[in-house]
Amino acid sequence: MKIIKDSISFPNRMLKSPVGRLIARPWFDSCVLYFLKNWFFPLSRLWAAARAAEGSVDKFIEQVPLAPPSKKQRRQIAKALHYFDRARLKAFSTEQLWRDYFFGDNEVAGERLPIVEEMRLDNRTAYNMTRKLFMPLKRLVKTSVRVSPPTPDEVAARYGSAGEKLNALFALPEKLPEVEVSRPLPTAQGCNYWIRFPSPSTEMNDLVYARVYEPKGSKNPPTLIFGHGICVESDHYHQLLDEVSALTRMGVRVIKPEAPWHGRRVLPGHFGGEQLLSAVPVSMIEFMAAQLKEWATIINWSRGTSRGPVAVGGSSLGAQTAKFIAVRAQSWPQHLKPQGLFIAAHCAHISETALEGSLSDIWNIGDTMKARGWHRDLEQVWLDRLDPWGKPCIAGRNIVSVTGMRDSVTPAASAHRQMDFWDVPAENRFIYNRGHFTIPLGIINNAAPLEKLAAILQNELL
Repeated sequence: MKIIKDSISFPNRMLKSPVGRLIARPWFDSCVLYFLKNWFFPLSRLWAAARAAEGSVDKFIEQVPLAPPSKKQRRQIAKALHYFDRARLKAFSTEQLWRDYFFGDNEVAGERLPIVEEMRLDNRTAYNMTRKLFMPLKRLVKTSVRVSPPTPDEVAARYGSAGEKLNALFALPEKLPEVEVSRPLPTAQGCNYWIRFPSPSTEMNDLVYARVYEPKGSKNPPTLIFGHGICVESDHYHQLLDEVSALTRMGVRVIKPEAPWHGRRVLPGHFGGEQLLSAVPVSMIEFMAAQLKEWATIINWSRGTSRGPVAVGGSSLGAQTAKFIAVRAQSWPQHLKPQGLFIAAHCAHISETALEGSLSDIWNIGDTMKARGWHRDLEQVWLDRLDPWGKPCIAGRNIVSVTGMRDSVTPAASAHRQMDFWDVPAENRFIYNRGHFTIPLGIINNAAPLEKLAAILQNELL
C-alpha cells in the first residue's frame, strides 16, 4: 500500500528553518489580524451565504445580507455561484466516497485509500478556496458574522437566572457512545485513521469525527487529545500548519477532534465556527457542554485502546476547552480523568477574548447584542460561568503552558496568574515575545514545549 507523505509538511519545514524564526514574531500577528478583518471573515460570510443560496442570486443577497447590488454585481454573483456550486458538489461527492471507503461495510482495496484521501483533500481545499470568487463583493459586507442572539430573559429561562441549571447540562451521560474506527492509512510516522461517534450532546445531534495520528512501533502509546481554535478546519485543507505534529515522532498518539460547528459539522448557511459567535452566550454554553461529553468519549476510547496516559490540550479555543475539561473532570470517574494538560495561547477568562480581545473588534457583534437587551457586564456574567474555576484534576507538574506576551486575543497576564494558582512549575511555562498567531509557529520552530510534554507523558508510563 502507498504510504502518504505526512512526515513534515512544507509550511512546517519552512517554519523549522531559520526563516521560521523571522516569521514567528509579532509583526506577523499584525498581518494575520489584517487578513482576518479585511479578507477571511468578509469572504467567509459571502461563502456561507452561497451555501444557503443554492444558486439563487436573490437568496444570496438576503443571506449575506447585502444592499441591493447593481446589474453588474448581480452578474458577478451569478457567475460566482455557478463555480461555487460546481466545487461544492465535487467536495460533497468525494466526501461521501471517502466515508464509504474508510467506514463502509464493503471490502476496499488498501491501495485505494490514499487515493481517495488525496481526492478528498484536493476537492475540499478547492471548495474552501472558492471564497476568492466573492472578492469583488467583499466591500459590500456590513458584518462578518450573521448574528441572532437570544435575549437575556430567554437565556435565564433556559439555564436559570443564576445559571443553576448548567451543572445538569454539563453532566456526563450515564453511558458514553460507542466509537467507530476507520480503516487505517499508512504514513511515514506510523498510520492515520479516523474515529467517529454520535455526539452525546442532544443540542448537537450529529456525528463527531476525530483524526488519529498513531506513532510507529508503539503498542501502548501515551495520547494527547488536541483541540483547535475557532474557524480552524485543519482536516479539510492540504498542507496546513500543525504545531503538534512532532509529537508523533516522539512516540505520542495525537487525536484531533473536530469541534462543534466546524468541518463536517458546520450548520447550513454558516462558515466553520460562525455559529459559536452567532448566538452568544447560548452557543458558547452549548459548545462547552458538547465538548465535555465528546472529549470524555474520546478519553474513554483512548483508555480502551492503549494503557498509556492521556493528556488533553489545545490552542486558543482548544486550550480553553481543555482547561474547562481538566477542572470539570475533578468529579468524573477515575478512568476519565486526564493525566496531562498542554495549553497554548490561552487566558483565564473567555470574556477576555469574546469582549476585549482583538478578534472581538473584527467580529463586531456588540451592536446586535445591545439591540437584544445585552450589556457588557451581563455578557461577562454568563461567559464567566464557562471559565475553569478551581483546581484541575491534573497535578501542576504535568501541565505545560505556552503563552505570548504580545497576545492581544488571549491576554497572557491572566493565564500566568492561573498557572500560579495551579502550581505549574517555571520549567513547564514557555513564555515568548509573540502574539496569538505566532505562538503555534514558534512551537513548530522550537519544539521544547512538546518535548516537555512528551517527557511528562513518558514519565507517567513508568
